Amino acid sequence: MAAANLGVLNQGSVTTHFKGDSSGHKLSLKTQKISFCDKPWTRFSQLELKSKTTSSSRYQSIVSMSVPQAVTNAKVTVSPLHLEDAKEPPLNLYKPKGPYTATIVSVERLVGPKAPGETCHIVIDHDGNVPYWEGQSYGVIPPGENPKKPGAPHNVRLYSIASTRYGDSFDGKTASLCVRRAVYYDPETGKEDPSKNGVCSNFLCDSKPGDKVQITGPSGKIMLLPEEDPNATHIMIATGTGVAPFRGYLRRMFMESVPTYKFNGLAWLFLGVANSDSLLYDDEFSKYLADYPDNFRFDRALSREQKNKNGGKMYVQDKIEEYSDEIFKMLDKGAHIYFCGLKGMMPGIQETLKRVAVERGENWDEKLSQLKKNKQWHVEVY
Repeated sequence: MAAANLGVLNQGSVTTHFKGDSSGHKLSLKTQKISFCDKPWTRFSQLELKSKTTSSSRYQSIVSMSVPQAVTNAKVTVSPLHLEDAKEPPLNLYKPKGPYTATIVSVERLVGPKAPGETCHIVIDHDGNVPYWEGQSYGVIPPGENPKKPGAPHNVRLYSIASTRYGDSFDGKTASLCVRRAVYYDPETGKEDPSKNGVCSNFLCDSKPGDKVQITGPSGKIMLLPEEDPNATHIMIATGTGVAPFRGYLRRMFMESVPTYKFNGLAWLFLGVANSDSLLYDDEFSKYLADYPDNFRFDRALSREQKNKNGGKMYVQDKIEEYSDEIFKMLDKGAHIYFCGLKGMMPGIQETLKRVAVERGENWDEKLSQLKKNKQWHVEVY
């Protein structure tokens, strides 16, 4: 679950991921072309997007709607609205011994050619049978036999869901994952060793529309989006594919017309990746920035392109330090702060926050304890 230089620390020779990942591409539905920021987009024909069980019209709508609405900031109508009725999040509807068989709708490369590694946006059709809330995760069981347990299936891999409960088709029947292809390079030869590559991430990134996938869940309550106060401040800190749950939050806040949730607070996203080609969902986020400048802020930390104040590589914790005074004041006023990504991100971030607290004459351990007690502190790392 590590990834080479995702805007936190240099990782080792293993590139793995168990939560989700995405990359830049060109979408094509016959003669219709969709592109943003002059990025190349992977091409998909209508025939490629068909499934044996789902009509091509749904697949076409999912692909075309998975990119930001380019013409107007009018929000998208979603349904069915009974997805708003539940008082508690759905949990573990499908377990490892009885997974749900879903269908791959599309697999789209999200990163550009200069990005280290490959990240894909994967849309899965669950036909409304595996509902979830923003911030939850799906488990995926890759096909094949567990090499450590002959005759048994592979273990479940967890991936944060990168869509709202309505999915990229806005009809409550799909879920999206953001998956970084896990590849292993031998540190001595520098060559890829396919026998050690991530089983599940490669299965997902190599899958085709119509392929079946075994999913479990949904699971998780730590990263659920608190919606009691529509005027609240939400500070989101991600590295790489850790941006997945935040994409779901932001689509709910700024893209969808949800009668029960009219967001009017502040959402502030910090995203750490290696370089510009590694940015995930950048077009969607840039669209929100243009349409909702009073409600959305977006800061990128590009470790291979930017320098921090000391002349070193710019990691996400350096961006946090730049705005530390604002962040601390927001936390004091009840803001929620979220962290999602590689577990290697947390030591540097904690160290930065502790140093800032000391400079402000505060005790970080006490402050952190209070944030957790107030349920303002949300962490999901892997």
